[in-house]
Amino acid sequence: MTAPESSAALPPELLHHAEIQAAIACHDFGSVFRIARDLAGISYSKIAAACDMKPERVGLLARGEGSVTTFEKIAAISDGLRIPGHLLGLAPRWREAHQPLSAAALAMGPVGSGEESVERRDFFKTTVLTGLAVALPDLQPIAGRGRVSSALPEQLRERTARLRRLDNILGGGDTFRVYVGEYQATKGLIREASYTEPTGRALLSVLAEQAQQAGWAAFDCGKQSEATNLYEISHQAATEAGDGPLAGNALAFLAYQRVNGDRKAGLEIAVRSCQAAGPAAPSSVRALLHERHAWACSLVGDSSATQAALSAAEAALHERDDTPQPDWASWVDRVELMIMTGRCWTELGRPLRAVPVLESALDQFDDNNARDKSLYLTWLAEAYLQGGEIEEAASVVHRSLDLAAGVASVRPRQRIAPALHRLGDHRSAPAVAAVLERSRD
Repeated sequence: MTAPESSAALPPELLHHAEIQAAIACHDFGSVFRIARDLAGISYSKIAAACDMKPERVGLLARGEGSVTTFEKIAAISDGLRIPGHLLGLAPRWREAHQPLSAAALAMGPVGSGEESVERRDFFKTTVLTGLAVALPDLQPIAGRGRVSSALPEQLRERTARLRRLDNILGGGDTFRVYVGEYQATKGLIREASYTEPTGRALLSVLAEQAQQAGWAAFDCGKQSEATNLYEISHQAATEAGDGPLAGNALAFLAYQRVNGDRKAGLEIAVRSCQAAGPAAPSSVRALLHERHAWACSLVGDSSATQAALSAAEAALHERDDTPQPDWASWVDRVELMIMTGRCWTELGRPLRAVPVLESALDQFDDNNARDKSLYLTWLAEAYLQGGEIEEAASVVHRSLDLAAGVASVRPRQRIAPALHRLGDHRSAPAVAAVLERSRD
């Protein structure tokens, strides 16, 4: 069965336009709609009909008002405008399934089953780099056993950085297959192609970075064993590549996961993560690892060690460092440090310290990052509960629930559940009754 062609389909040449590629990459659909109208003459009413949206909504987005964050609506826009799924971080869409396998289809996921799996494996053997070349126009495809250019690892790293932006909008349930596909493609490249020793080390470093990203998505969507395996693979690859900062970050991921069960073991791994990265690591990396160390310290109830680690993170964050900073650590900034500080004080049962810093940080945190903000709000709610501010806690949980709706991540609901349970003792309060009713939706 095939669907009729959409009158709002973007012309192929427009998909190669630099401005629309940049807009698609960051899910700025308002700019996509505006460029489609201005350069291709596609009216907002046609866009609305094709994407199952109200014309007024399309117009508002085109004027820069609002954003699109749900998986369902992003998929509808992909289908309506005929934007290849891989450009939006989606698996190949239905319309792509009946076309010859493209580089995009190869890059976007692991081998399937049946006839498709055979076709993908054969295609992979001959055009592995083509699959990695999606959205990198200057990357030249070569045969599976060809010689890899020394420039390729950096190009792959830039691609990985671009795909990492999907994590700001989508949960692990939507991104896991994308990230695993990238990791598998690079793993195949390392196995099949030929290259110099320095290029091989650089490729291992890229593989470690991709495994971390895939592991994070697995962790986010509840695939804990897959996450552990990917983190361990990342640590091994980074160690073989001689990339201390990445090796340390792999351990930090493992620590962050482990503290949910064995807190002392998680703390030990967090200490090792800082040691593995070393004092010469870029300042953003040291800030990130000290943050994770502080978190582990707070979970074992060591307030002095928590404060020392937070201070070390702040010192690293404000350090004037001319060393190039890796993209995978770029999300750590002043606001993130404030949030981690508030989370730590909440875990240590110090609501008078936690509430002001969390309120200040979350006021500056964009609602478009719905998963993370929903999660962080749960610590603010917990701090309010610790302080006996029941109505405030209920209001915050309500907001967290709203943000978590439609996010493909198990973590917000896991964090919200205990707060709802505690609020159940105060259901006579109108604010509590309202949030308990909202939680049943």
